[in-house]
Amino acid sequence: MNICKKILSLAGWSVEVTVPDYPKMIYCVAPHTSNWDFLLCELAIHSVGRTAGFLMKSSWFFFPLGALFRALGGIPVERKNKKQSLTEIIVEKFRTENALRLAITPEGTRKGTRDWHTGFLRIAREADVPVCLAALDYPSKRITATEIFIPTGDMDADMAAVKRFYRSYTGKFPDQCLTD
Repeated sequence: MNICKKILSLAGWSVEVTVPDYPKMIYCVAPHTSNWDFLLCELAIHSVGRTAGFLMKSSWFFFPLGALFRALGGIPVERKNKKQSLTEIIVEKFRTENALRLAITPEGTRKGTRDWHTGFLRIAREADVPVCLAALDYPSKRITATEIFIPTGDMDADMAAVKRFYRSYTGKFPDQCLTD
C-alpha cells in the first residue's frame, strides 16, 4: 500500500477512481469548501498512481510553499493579468503539451457561491479534452472520480448538468455547497 493510500485509510477516507487515465484531462473537483480539500485530493490522486496539476492564486506561491506547489504541478494564477485570459493560457498549454491533467474547482473559492466559473468547460471544449467530475463527500469520507463529462458548448445547460451531478455530495462546510 502506498503512503498516500495509507494516510487516507488511517483517516477513514476511501477513494474510487474508475475513469481512464487520459493523457489530457480536466478534473472538475467539487464541492470546494475548505483548504483540506486540496490535501485530500492530492493524497487521493497519488493513492491511485496518478498526478494532476492545479490552479492556485499566485499569493500562495511564497517561499517555501511556492516550491512545493510547483513540484506538485501547481500553476500560479495572477488575477490581475489583463493581457491574456486564463482560459486562453490553459487552452494553449493543452494544445502544446503531450500530457496535461489539471484539477480545477469550478466555484473558484472556498466560500459558498452560486456563480460557478465556466472556464473549465470552455477550456475542455476549446482544447478538446474530457472533464472528469471528481467529488469529495465529507459525511461518507469518500473521494470519487467516476464520471466523464463532455461539454456541448451550451454553457448554461452544461453548467446545470455539472451542478446537478454535485448535488448529492457534501463539502466540509455544507452551507457553502451551493449547486442550485
